[in-house]
Amino acid sequence: MTLTVNQFVRIFAGAFVLISLALGVDGSPLFVSKNFLWFTAFVGANLFQSGFTRFCPLEIFLRKAGVPDSAGCR
Repeated sequence: MTLTVNQFVRIFAGAFVLISLALGVDGSPLFVSKNFLWFTAFVGANLFQSGFTRFCPLEIFLRKAGVPDSAGCR
């Protein structure tokens, strides 16, 4: 099974949100600083704006790296 650009974007966004929450929430055993929650907000804002503008820097990088688009994408 080959992963597509859309799948990679979702995987990366989900991983970054989970990691930044683990590092930014007081109750987490991995807590470092509440400032990691700003990164969670950044990822959410980027996903939100890309839904309207279709501009996502990760998509550009993945396409240049040769990751295939899903059917019906573009």
